[in-house]
Amino acid sequence: MKSMTGYGRYTIERDGREMTVELKSVNHRFLDISFRLPRTLSFLDEAVRKGIGARLARGHVDVFVGYANHRQDARQVRVDTALAKAYQSALAELAGALGKEGDASLNDYARFPDVLTVQESDEDQETVRALFDDALTGALDALIAMREREGESMKADILDKIGNLADIRDRIAERAPLVVTEYRDKLHARIAALTEGELDEARLITEVAIFADRAAIDEELVRLVSHIAQIRATVELPDPTGRRLDFLVQELNREVNTIGSKASDTVIAQMVVDAKSEIEKLREQVQNVE
Repeated sequence: MKSMTGYGRYTIERDGREMTVELKSVNHRFLDISFRLPRTLSFLDEAVRKGIGARLARGHVDVFVGYANHRQDARQVRVDTALAKAYQSALAELAGALGKEGDASLNDYARFPDVLTVQESDEDQETVRALFDDALTGALDALIAMREREGESMKADILDKIGNLADIRDRIAERAPLVVTEYRDKLHARIAALTEGELDEARLITEVAIFADRAAIDEELVRLVSHIAQIRATVELPDPTGRRLDFLVQELNREVNTIGSKASDTVIAQMVVDAKSEIEKLREQVQNVE
């Protein structure tokens, strides 16, 4: 089991190039990747999505990519000779207009705007992509390791809560047969008081049978056992289980709500409240399972 919350960072340097990938993930219904690459690395867009999608199933993932090229050929100085000549002509024209002589030095021309410009050299995309793949793998390894550690804690908590729910379910199952018995005794006493001891046993049996049928929760209790067993088995699966667990928790809630509406008994009603409290805690925990 893995959590959807995690953090991973990895830096790699090779042949004068340095790449850093940082990943932060939180819970999300689907896999949602958010990133903005430097302009020089825009060709890595597909590699980001494909690399993360191959190893993560769910979660919102923020991706931060840092890149530095320390090689001597990383930048080039470009000379705009046409612009330099234009400056020269303009200076000559200005000198004639002012009646002055003189010419700018080479250093002067070098300082004129845009005569000399520094440009990034075209990157070797295959080399940079390989560097990025290794950095992304390292960051994903760290992220997934953290998600697995948190997932183990979540697994223990889910099993603890599902154990509490199973105990409540068993107590409800023990109490359920007594509800009909107590109803029959109360109804018997009430009718006896009203009729001064003259009872219609057949009518009494019919009324108790109708109540027993209306208050029967055997099917719901059996389904609760099934859902609890499925959750215990699901948390042991190696594949992403968040959606399955979320569905099972919804089914738990459905069965407990039905028990609460059927069982006309204050003791069971209190146990239903306790069960719903455990289910709500489960639901909150399951929301962060990948």
